[in-house]
Amino acid sequence: MKGLLSSLLLIVLSFQRIHAQDSLQVEKINDSAAVSKNISLDKTHQFSYKKLIVPTVLISYGVASLGIDGLKRLNSSTQYEISEHKPDHIKLDSYSQFAPAALVYGLNAFGVQGKHNLRDRSIIYGTSLLITTAITVPLKHAVKEERPDLSNKLSFPSGHTAIAFASAQFMFREYKDSNFLLAVSGYSLAVFTGVYRMLNNKHWFGDVVGGAGFGILSTELAYWLYPKITTLLGGKKENSSSMIMPYYQKGNAGIGFVKNF
Repeated sequence: MKGLLSSLLLIVLSFQRIHAQDSLQVEKINDSAAVSKNISLDKTHQFSYKKLIVPTVLISYGVASLGIDGLKRLNSSTQYEISEHKPDHIKLDSYSQFAPAALVYGLNAFGVQGKHNLRDRSIIYGTSLLITTAITVPLKHAVKEERPDLSNKLSFPSGHTAIAFASAQFMFREYKDSNFLLAVSGYSLAVFTGVYRMLNNKHWFGDVVGGAGFGILSTELAYWLYPKITTLLGGKKENSSSMIMPYYQKGNAGIGFVKNF
């Protein structure tokens, strides 16, 4: 199980390092262009097929684990190995799923600035949570996969893991250009969340992998949609302001919206 989880983390980090290098190369090109032509191009909110590679691989594995016998046996053997050790069931995963995003806000409060200001990153992260919820909740009811603890049939995909990786991807996007090691640190917290969903006997390995893919995809979509959302909200007019803030209370996640005219 440790090898599988380590492989998952390495796959994500490897592709993100490639994306970061691509981003740095683009920035260098843009910096040169700015010097010669006084033009600055921001690629932050542009979408590309490369950003779909990691989430597509993870989601494909998760979906495949629902029907391919070999992957279903891997799910069962992983849970059997966990049950043999009889781990204590704790609820840290209910909080760790938001930890990377909380770090972004905390670091900014202490002067470690990310890519966006408070308003903009709140819109992006709130959109990411909204997309994550809109994907995972209907899927749970459509797939109806039984949980390992037999409590219900809402196992696939793992919603906690999806939010955790959405948060980690948010942290990566905010800091990848300024501090790569800090940017990727959020993934360790996301993997921790996925591991504890299995240790708590709430999800199969395939649920966790699929959830990770949906979370990363949701954040990428949020960054792509951000310019469109700000336009919809009225842009940045002098006498108009708006804010979208995520919230979590008693196991329920949601989004609050406030607009001043």
